[in-house]
Amino acid sequence: MTPDELADLHALCFTTPRPWKATEFADLLDMRGVFLITQGRGMIMGRVIADEVELLTLAVHPDERRSGAGRALVEAFMTRATELGATTAFLEVAAPNAAAIALYEVTGFETTGTRPGYYRTPDGQTQNARIMCRDLGRR
Repeated sequence: MTPDELADLHALCFTTPRPWKATEFADLLDMRGVFLITQGRGMIMGRVIADEVELLTLAVHPDERRSGAGRALVEAFMTRATELGATTAFLEVAAPNAAAIALYEVTGFETTGTRPGYYRTPDGQTQNARIMCRDLGRR
């Protein structure tokens, strides 16, 4: 997927946090340690620093949801992160995003903390982020 295609998919999937722009995807993809996995009409992006990987974003086209696509992307993400030397993974997810939280929990992530008021909604309100982590040695 090109940065424009990634931005289009992101815009279909997100309001909070706000969708990323094509330039933001292009800039991230130029950064050391950043990797992208695409499958079908979904994508996942991460960044490995030392032995830790951050799951930066995950997006699955609305027509593909609840098909196992998200889980397959997370599994591919963990495999790639391990290949790149990561032993732990973390992410932030909007606390009200029950579907994403359920996906992360079923793939072995556990909530380890909260970032109060981390995300801003389109109407100017804030939402907490849940911090979730996973030991990549547990498969």
